[in-house]
Amino acid sequence: MLTHPTLDRLHDMGLFGMAKAFADMGQNDDAAGLNHAEWLGFLLDREWSYRYDRKLASRLRYARLRHQAAVEDIDYRSPRGLDRPLMQKLVIGEWIEAHDNLVICGPTGVGKSWLACALGHKACRDNRSVLYQRVPKLFGDLALARGDGRYARLFRALGGVQLLILDDWGLEPLDAQARHDLLEIIEERYGRRSTIITSQLPIASWHEVIGDPTYADAILDRLVHNAHRLELTGDSLRKTRRPAVSG
Repeated sequence: MLTHPTLDRLHDMGLFGMAKAFADMGQNDDAAGLNHAEWLGFLLDREWSYRYDRKLASRLRYARLRHQAAVEDIDYRSPRGLDRPLMQKLVIGEWIEAHDNLVICGPTGVGKSWLACALGHKACRDNRSVLYQRVPKLFGDLALARGDGRYARLFRALGGVQLLILDDWGLEPLDAQARHDLLEIIEERYGRRSTIITSQLPIASWHEVIGDPTYADAILDRLVHNAHRLELTGDSLRKTRRPAVSG
């Protein structure tokens, strides 16, 4: 078999992972001991890995996660009230398949955003679409998008991803337009997609942040009734750790 024509054909067909594996095997003396099925299996495994890695990189670029976090690095030793059995259940990801939500509450610095991003990263690895948004910035972006014609596209993105992360919820009260936007986003996702919300405020205080009782009831009914809850406590981890170590 001629090596170069075969490589050319693999590249022409877009089988770049298989082409790289084929070239590597041609320089590996151990390849002579493989039978046809083993050769084919090796080539297919490399092609699958190549395509998976490219898709994962694309999903992570789209997600724009705030932290480079991974569930394997979660620290269960710090005294912050992290429910380990629940967290391990969340890592599996069946709650996303069931279109449940997740609320992570606790004081600043206990790792709420980091945990949300770790779950977002795991969802990307599980071939799910993810989008991270800081709530204070989100409503400003929606206002600008409404003015320049991008609102419908941004709204579709917020409503369509399998996992939406809304970080830093409740830092400031919502105005009338923000209330309306939030209800529309949550209504679009209700029963179809999953949402993670992180907040320094307990859920009992969210009515006050939303402002209008009617909107608050509608939003919280859709967000909270099917939500898992992680309620963290304790001092800020930033006081005892270097910035590169999170969780």
